[in-house]
Amino acid sequence: MASQIPKKPNQPVAPPSIGSDDSVVLERRTQRVKPPQMFQVVLLNDDFTPMEFVVHVIQEYFSKDRETATQIMLKIHLEGKGICGVYSRDVATTKVDQVTQAARQAGHPLQCLSEPVE
Repeated sequence: MASQIPKKPNQPVAPPSIGSDDSVVLERRTQRVKPPQMFQVVLLNDDFTPMEFVVHVIQEYFSKDRETATQIMLKIHLEGKGICGVYSRDVATTKVDQVTQAARQAGHPLQCLSEPVE
């Protein structure tokens, strides 16, 4: 059995009384945070990688339907490069690594890179 009276917890000190001359007003400044820089993943044309493999890669790693993947592949073929998607830096780097690894495993020299969106 406890024979001592429990102590009251410390209570916060009340702010000083508000007077017209004594008051202090603090303003909170809102922080403006820039959105992260985005990077586009680009596939480059070469004369050795089959078009069907490029379409497959675009479908598999960039979640495009067959028609969109074919359009991107044709753009790569005709213009030398094509944008497959725009992502944050980490995601874009991962996509480049995945595509490069898949191309090397299949024996194709397909090149993939990421570049900042301007």
